[in-house]
Amino acid sequence: MSYKSDIEIARDAQKKPIQEIGAKIGISNDDLLPYGHDKAKVSQRFINSVQDREDGKLILVTAINPTPAGEGKTTTTVGLGDGLNRIGKNAMICIREASLGPNFGMKGGAAGGGYAQVVPMEEMNLHFTGDFHAITSAHSLLSAMIDNHIYWGNECEIDVRRVAWRRVVDMNDRALRQITASLGGVSNGFPRETGFDITVASEVMAILCLANDLKDLEQRLGGIIVAYRRDRTPVYCRDIKAEGAMTVLLKDAMQPNLVQTLENNPAFVHGGPFANIAHGCNSVIATKTALKVADYVVTEAGFGADLGAEKFMNIKCRKAGIAPSAVVVVATVRAMKMNGGIAKADLGAENVDAVNKGCANLGRHIENVKSFGVPVVVAINHFVTDTEAEVQAVKDYCGSHGVEAVLSRHWELGSEGSADLAQKVVELADSGKANFSPIYPDAMPLFEKIETIAKRIYRADEVLADQKIRNQLKEWEEAGYGNLPVCMAKTQYSFTTDPNRRGAPVGHSVPVREVRLSAGAGFIVVVCGEIMTMPGLPRTPAAETIRLNADGQIEGLF
Repeated sequence: MSYKSDIEIARDAQKKPIQEIGAKIGISNDDLLPYGHDKAKVSQRFINSVQDREDGKLILVTAINPTPAGEGKTTTTVGLGDGLNRIGKNAMICIREASLGPNFGMKGGAAGGGYAQVVPMEEMNLHFTGDFHAITSAHSLLSAMIDNHIYWGNECEIDVRRVAWRRVVDMNDRALRQITASLGGVSNGFPRETGFDITVASEVMAILCLANDLKDLEQRLGGIIVAYRRDRTPVYCRDIKAEGAMTVLLKDAMQPNLVQTLENNPAFVHGGPFANIAHGCNSVIATKTALKVADYVVTEAGFGADLGAEKFMNIKCRKAGIAPSAVVVVATVRAMKMNGGIAKADLGAENVDAVNKGCANLGRHIENVKSFGVPVVVAINHFVTDTEAEVQAVKDYCGSHGVEAVLSRHWELGSEGSADLAQKVVELADSGKANFSPIYPDAMPLFEKIETIAKRIYRADEVLADQKIRNQLKEWEEAGYGNLPVCMAKTQYSFTTDPNRRGAPVGHSVPVREVRLSAGAGFIVVVCGEIMTMPGLPRTPAAETIRLNADGQIEGLF
């Protein structure tokens, strides 16, 4: 049986005017800034007007470690949101925006799939409402103002060898990881080494996603450490006087974007930090606004639960003062077989033994999520090649871990296929069993926070860090930053720092290569193993097959 492609389904969508979608959650036309007919930004005036309302229940969707077999976390998030509305609940979803880098690299689009999608799909995966361009521009403005400050006399006495602020671009470009800037003579400034990260790893992105309003945004931007003096004292963005102009560039980007699912249910799509090199959650302002206008809010955290969910719990919830009422861990039979040692080409054949073997990865994630004190349900994201015996094997395994696994067919059937999952999620969320708590306190020393995540979440035996890194963490503690959470930059493909080690390995080490202080965002970035904050393109990037067809439609993006 043949199925329509994701883009074919999206193009057939019967979209409603965005004003009708806004009306569903009480947003008047006066509080929407339309970008065409099918997307709009929500005004700060509306956001302010709902702050006295009671919060709805927050549902987090996370997953096992990603594999080439596919997991479908965003697809499940969208399907669950539609399923909740189908069973009569007032629900909406909150997801991240897509980065251009992986769209043209290897990962592809990020708007769901099958009959569980958010639309307009093409615009969302390209320029959308311009938020990422605004973030890149604000970041670049600060970069230019730092070098300009040095050029015109360096009043702040910046040590040009210790400029901490790198540049960004929203594209996978490994050639920019390490560069030399300001070559070409006196008129071009003082030559120095620098480099580029991808925009989704920018501290500006993290700040926009964690700020509560424009005032908070400007204050956080001002707190960015951009460089150090010869005496090692920090120079802040506010010392360069850049935070005001940066806030102006981000004024519209700060407003959540309202779009719709294929079933015309409301969705906020806002912010987009990566989960392997950043904190991996959509914006606080979108999530908190959704909680004021819906009874159930379904959101996701990037990649597997060892990265996205851990950061959602330890960073976003801690900073925003929110807590999930239930967590959905997404798994697929295909991914279980791949974790069980089966090659991608052989995943179509039934293999219950491989499913059972691969379930160890799922079990580890279940245990980790439970450790935060929240109830868990497993969503088996159905593929048409799954057999009853394989699905039952996953259900039996989950049952042995004290959680229920629900087969969800939202990709194929939309909300009709996710209604059972929605019922289970409501049961858990309304049970009052959630007793959320981060896994480490603010007062714990920074290195112990790193060790706590490595040992409790990754099941590592030790963290390897040289004395220079340990001394740097101690210096930050002495400077008053010891209460910050840590953001682990690590491969998404494994609990270890080796992307090829699948399953649930134990007895490994976590090598820390570098630590970065994101003082404005309010966390410490811990770069582990060979992870890069500027990805590269694969041997055959998706961009090679992306083009316009004879009808002017985009081909190859999905």
